[in-house]
Amino acid sequence: MTGYTHFAVAIARKAGSLLKERFTEKHDITYKGAIDIVTEADRMSEALLVSAIEDEFPHHDILAEESSGTDKGSPYRWIIDPLDGTTNYAHGFPFFCVSIALERDGRIIVGVIYDPIAEELYEASLAGGAFLNGKKIAVSTTTDLSKGLLATGFPYDIRTNPYNNINYFSEMALRSQAIRRAGSAALDLAYVAAGRFDGFWELQLHPWDTAAGWLLVTEAGGLVTDLDGGSYALTSQGILSSNGRLHTAMRDVIEQTDPLHRRQ
Repeated sequence: MTGYTHFAVAIARKAGSLLKERFTEKHDITYKGAIDIVTEADRMSEALLVSAIEDEFPHHDILAEESSGTDKGSPYRWIIDPLDGTTNYAHGFPFFCVSIALERDGRIIVGVIYDPIAEELYEASLAGGAFLNGKKIAVSTTTDLSKGLLATGFPYDIRTNPYNNINYFSEMALRSQAIRRAGSAALDLAYVAAGRFDGFWELQLHPWDTAAGWLLVTEAGGLVTDLDGGSYALTSQGILSSNGRLHTAMRDVIEQTDPLHRRQ
């Protein structure tokens, strides 16, 4: 475990403990959009993470979901989601996590995802493998999409934006064994890395949703691309992640469902 990874693990556990302690309490909910919410727990977790990073690495940049972050021109940037799965959290549904990634010169070198309810800590470092609670993990060996368990999610503007994943969901549901929509993209990616899901796709995600999970999947032997099968970037319109064996089949479903799936 690298020094950066050790630090990320430590602060992820601290933030996760805070979330777990407040999980059953009544939450102060603020709406950022029609169905996009933030709780006091999001803000408290983010404050804890940002403070820890600024104390330990004062010259590093930070990109965080609930704040503007910092831009000091550093080659290092921490990308954090203090609570991925806020809607789940606010409703008492125990599927959420803390997600932390470290980027160096535009490349993710550390990824940590912590699920405090299940007490599962996923970690990866560039060229160092992926681990769950200290044990090495690998993607699944499923080769037939009809036997694949997939995961996805829907954007917050699903009510007004036609680019909302419903068409892909409908077609993937007919082609796969089953699809789960659990409400945390970071954990969905971690589950792909651990071999629990065979594939995952989603549209309109943010860098903090995917940065850590992206590294986890690739270090676990999987594949992460954009929806076209091209190189993935944190600014991509969509993400397609799989065990690698189902990637072409999933990409073909997307292409055949709507060849003009890119947002104009």
